[in-house]
Amino acid sequence: MDYDEQLERALEDKPEIAGEDVRFDVPDPEVRPEGHVTVYENFQATVDTVGREEEHLLKFLQDELGTSAQIDERGRARLTGEFTERRIQAVLDDYVDTYVLCPECGLPDTKLTTEHGAEILKCDACGARSSV
Repeated sequence: MDYDEQLERALEDKPEIAGEDVRFDVPDPEVRPEGHVTVYENFQATVDTVGREEEHLLKFLQDELGTSAQIDERGRARLTGEFTERRIQAVLDDYVDTYVLCPECGLPDTKLTTEHGAEILKCDACGARSSV
């Protein structure tokens, strides 16, 4: 059997592996206006998925949207002002790229730590360490 036959056979026999986006799927933000406030209904589900402190994510949303916000008794984020789902999704995507996904391997298997006053993203999958 020559190389091409072996390669073809190996490719046919390899198992199907689901893509990484199936394993890590951040829920789309469910937002609705309530007076002059935007309520982020599934904020807690987002926090649970990204595996970060809710206050960290909330502060990032506040800084990027230029607003104030708080978490209510039901785990929803209440953002002062009117924001579209698309705008909040864009900020959430930036957060995930900066504070969740490893810049080396792209996997979400990371932990956020502070060392000498700097935030460091440590990847459990590839061992990379990067400042954020």
